[in-house]
Amino acid sequence: MSEATQTTSVAVYVCTYQRNEPLARLIDSVRLAAKHVQPEIEVALVVVDDNPDGRARSVVDQHNHGFIRGVHYRHSGAQNISIARNLGIETCLGLADWVAMADDDQVAVEEWLLSLFKTQRTHGADAVTGPVYLRYSSDSPRWLSNQPFHEILEAPTQPEGAKVHVCSTGNSMLSADFLRANPEIRFKDELGEVGGEDMVFYKEAVAAGLDARYSQAAVCYGEQPPERSNLRYQLRASMWMGNSEYLTNIESGSASRSRMVMRAAKRSGSYLSRFVKRIVSGKSPQVRFLLAGLAQTLGIVAGAAGLRIKHL
Repeated sequence: MSEATQTTSVAVYVCTYQRNEPLARLIDSVRLAAKHVQPEIEVALVVVDDNPDGRARSVVDQHNHGFIRGVHYRHSGAQNISIARNLGIETCLGLADWVAMADDDQVAVEEWLLSLFKTQRTHGADAVTGPVYLRYSSDSPRWLSNQPFHEILEAPTQPEGAKVHVCSTGNSMLSADFLRANPEIRFKDELGEVGGEDMVFYKEAVAAGLDARYSQAAVCYGEQPPERSNLRYQLRASMWMGNSEYLTNIESGSASRSRMVMRAAKRSGSYLSRFVKRIVSGKSPQVRFLLAGLAQTLGIVAGAAGLRIKHL
C-alpha cells in the first residue's frame, strides 16, 4: 500500500448506544478498510460505550483483532454524545497521528481509510471528510427511494478535494496535532442531547485554521433499520435536522435568529413551488417529500421559538 507511506498511524473511534448488532457490522467493515493500509499505516480502533450498562463491551471483546494498534474499549454511559465523542478524542490522541470518526449504524467501504489518506496527502489537509449515503433494505417502501429524501437527510456531495467548512462526524479524519494544539475545540456538552454538536465542532475548527477537504471515494453507508422505513420517522428526522441546523448556526454565530426564520420561509416556499410544478407538469406530486420538507422548516422555526428537539 505504497500510496499511504507518508503517515504512520490512525485511530478510528466510534461512539455507540443501544446498537450492538450494527456496531459489529461497522467494526467488521473498518477491519477490512484497515487491511488496505496496514502495516504502512498502523490502525487502532476505539469504541466509546454510551450505554449505562456497558452492553457494547461484549461486541468489542468478540472483535478484538485485526488492528495493529489494538482495540480499545471506553465506557461513558452519560447518554450524551458530546461527552462520549470527547472521550473518544482524548483516547485517540494517545494512540495515533490521525483521528478518524464513524457512526455505529454505518458500514465503511473497503477503500475508506485509503481514500481519506489519498485526499489528505494530495492537498496537505488537516482534515478530510467523505459522503454518508443512507441505505434502506430491499423490502422498504418504494417511495423511500423514488422521492429525494436524501436532499434533507444527507449532506450534499462535493467535488474531489474541495474545501469544506463542515465535516461529518460519521465519516471524517483530522490531525491529532491540530487537536492537541487547540484543546478548546471539543464537542459541546450542552448540545450532546439535542444535536448539532458535530457541525459546531467542525465550524469552530475551520475558523481556527483547519484545512478540511472532501474525498468522494471515502464512502460510508448509513444502514437504515426497518423501523425507519416509514413516513413518521422521515418526518421526525426531517424536523430534527431543521432544528439541529438552527441550533448549529446560532451556536456558531453563522446566522441570526431572524435570518434563520427567513431561511425557513424561503425554503418552505421552494418546497411548495416544487409540489405545484410537479402537479402542473403531470408528474407525481411526491406528497411525502413535501411533508418532510415542511417538517424540516418547522424544525427551524421551532428552534427560533426556543424548542430543542432531542437527538435521534
